[in-house]
Amino acid sequence: MPPTGFSTACGEQSPGTVSESRRRVAPDTPREGARVGQQYTGTPVAALRRIAFLLERGRADSYKVKAYRKAAAAILPLGEDEVRRRAGAGTLAELPGVGASTAQVIAQAVRGEVPERLAAVEAEHGGPLTADGAGTALRARLRGDLHSHSDWSDGGSPIEEMAMTAIELGHDYLVLTDHSPRLKVARGLSAERLARQLDVVAAVNEHLGGHLDGHPDETGFRLLRGIEVDILDDGSLDQSEEMLARLDVRVASVHSKLAMEPEALTRRMVAAVRNPFTNVLGHCTGRLVTGARGTRPESRFDARAVFEACAEEGVAVEINSRPERRDPPTRLLELARDIGCLFSIDSDAHAPGQLDYPLLGCERAEAAGIDAERIVNTWPAERLLEWATP
Repeated sequence: MPPTGFSTACGEQSPGTVSESRRRVAPDTPREGARVGQQYTGTPVAALRRIAFLLERGRADSYKVKAYRKAAAAILPLGEDEVRRRAGAGTLAELPGVGASTAQVIAQAVRGEVPERLAAVEAEHGGPLTADGAGTALRARLRGDLHSHSDWSDGGSPIEEMAMTAIELGHDYLVLTDHSPRLKVARGLSAERLARQLDVVAAVNEHLGGHLDGHPDETGFRLLRGIEVDILDDGSLDQSEEMLARLDVRVASVHSKLAMEPEALTRRMVAAVRNPFTNVLGHCTGRLVTGARGTRPESRFDARAVFEACAEEGVAVEINSRPERRDPPTRLLELARDIGCLFSIDSDAHAPGQLDYPLLGCERAEAAGIDAERIVNTWPAERLLEWATP
């Protein structure tokens, strides 16, 4: 009987038994790419998840990725013998969630062959994110990621899939930071939806053996309660204080009126930084330097005033690792360093494969000479949570 609980296709899960389709089946960390003609020793599920991971890492459209994750969820409950039987009979595509292309991946993996699609995706997206090992020493010191999204807002995968991939990447913790109500285009969470999400986070932690009471779990991993909260026009935060108080970590970001007059934007950002609930100032300039959305110039504000407020309040300046953001720019990164700010190197992942992005931020932090001790997500969870408590 197929497992019950969290559906791979649903956006808002209910607390309950976590689906076995979320079980860790293979590490999704980058490795030497498999080539057609080589023997394949992984499972079909591992092949499908690896393809999805690499497509996400390469910022492929989500609809291209979901087919592989749906197919992985469809075959895992069947067991190895049943998958092999269906592959031999050519009936894999009769399963809901399995199409012709994913059936081919499964059949080739069952035969011990490197699936052609896996080999192609490895060749295109499986290489190192940085040259000559840049950023790897600092990346090894990161214990977690403070900025990630699920399909409760504008992410592409369920909460559990994000958590499982974080475990596979060696994280001790991942903060789930879906958007706040004002960002309707990203399905921002109302207070009521956020409260329901917190129940799901608790259920995921229970399944993983984790706790939200500050004690380490059996695996050393926990999913933390968070939000990427919009900074409103007057500098207030776009969520009730009651809900903000229930969270572990809060990333405050500007998403609207990015071209606001500089003095007004400075006041807005400083007010948000001085809010006792703010822990991290997210992608501070809002710039886009590449990608499908095109480019966008930096917002204009008094960076010294904002960063001095961050240093005074103990708010971390985010080094946003998304390739299209690379925010803050180098000159502002160095200014924040010189002022004495804390930092957080985050993925801003909207899909599991994008949780690999912090290496890009680590490369920039290393180049700027930022001491690892000033990067809050190099800290153990207990220290992080103590710092983040209002």
